[in-house]
Amino acid sequence: MSHKALVLLVEDEKGIRNFISTVLDVNNYRVVEARDGKEALELFTSRCPDLILLDLGLPDMDGIEVLKTIRGWSGIPIIVVSARGHEREKVEALDLGADDYITKPFGTSELLARIRTAMRHQQVTVEVPERTNFQWVT
Repeated sequence: MSHKALVLLVEDEKGIRNFISTVLDVNNYRVVEARDGKEALELFTSRCPDLILLDLGLPDMDGIEVLKTIRGWSGIPIIVVSARGHEREKVEALDLGADDYITKPFGTSELLARIRTAMRHQQVTVEVPERTNFQWVT
């Protein structure tokens, strides 16, 4: 049985949230949805998602604050999905720890490719060599 990745989708607009959630579900991801920053932080700590899709324009707090908070104690992949398209906003989010930034509107193929890339980069395989007994020969 393979592990279906859990995506925390943080988006306040219901139509966009439903659309992205459906696209993820059809592509074999599990999705948990948050409508604002407070709910996102609660779901992050209680559900331990594999990746976060984060809108910046949230009703209760700026998505940048959510990003900063999560980056304070986790390296989980975070992809910003925002209508904010100015270069300085993209640079700020990336400098604060976002792994990627996609501007609305976007194609579903591009979104899924960016998710796969972020997940691939997160999968760090560390091979530990077998312990061997050896002696120094002098």
